[in-house]
Amino acid sequence: MKKLYFLLPFIFLACKSSPTAVNQKSSKSSSKPLEITYKVNETEVSDFLKYLSSDELEGRETGTRGIEKAAVFLEDFFKKNNVKPYFKTYRDTLTNFKIPAYNIVGVLEGTDPELKKEFVILSAHYDHIGLEKKQQADVINNGANDDASGVTAVAEMAKYFAETKSNKRSILFVFFAGEEKGLLGSKSLVQKLKKQNFNLYAQLNIEMIGVPMKRDYLAYITGFDKSNMAEKINEYTGKKTIGFLPKEAEYKLFYRSDNYSFFEVFGKPCQSISTFDFENFNFYHHVSDEFKVMDIPHITSFVQEFLPAVTRIATTQTEEITMNK
Repeated sequence: MKKLYFLLPFIFLACKSSPTAVNQKSSKSSSKPLEITYKVNETEVSDFLKYLSSDELEGRETGTRGIEKAAVFLEDFFKKNNVKPYFKTYRDTLTNFKIPAYNIVGVLEGTDPELKKEFVILSAHYDHIGLEKKQQADVINNGANDDASGVTAVAEMAKYFAETKSNKRSILFVFFAGEEKGLLGSKSLVQKLKKQNFNLYAQLNIEMIGVPMKRDYLAYITGFDKSNMAEKINEYTGKKTIGFLPKEAEYKLFYRSDNYSFFEVFGKPCQSISTFDFENFNFYHHVSDEFKVMDIPHITSFVQEFLPAVTRIATTQTEEITMNK
């Protein structure tokens, strides 16, 4: 997550959000939630996240040898799972960074001849803040939660769609660089897509989902009131998957991750999903944000619960997720 200069890792919420604030719009589903037989593999989730947050990658700071290793790892993942490059290669060079840096971008074409012209973006940032400059025992900011956890979730969704071919719309899978430098990867890519008259339906950006919240919903969405995305996700899953987190609104997190670059340019529902709630994780931008503190069963069940929602988003005959007026 892009650095929140006014936040410290020891900030806590004084109390839980009021139940009345959670998804007050409760429209009835026009259809039953999808039955997903596909099972997310917990061992694969663990292995993927363990490498991406390993010391070998030296904290994945944009423009370093560590993030270059991460880029190769993500390219290999796309190749292995038959996700094609959106551009000539998987690498999308940032136009706003002084040394070579790359978003990693893959695409699965939709199966419907008309709906495939519309795109859903599933994204997360794979960069982090690199090495500590001061001398101390541990100098590597591994960024397991921020945001190797989100990258892992998007990768698992890519694997699911590649195997099931259940997307009528085309899906762009994006791993952003430069997020920690000021959303640079998303700012660069969105301008290129705009020039192509890219037909964006919606973007789900996954940000810090490595540990669960102690709430009556799985995750929160940034910019809760900006669209009906939270309502529709809950309809699609048949559960209270998304809730409203007051701290998200207070700290304006909608504007602090890569969803905002796309919202600003396209004006479409582009929002981030997270389980970092200022109570459940003490190691934001800290060397202790490591694999060993990640909750692998939670991450696995998070992806599993979202599969009906992302499938519906990629298959509905009409654009059911819309901006609120």
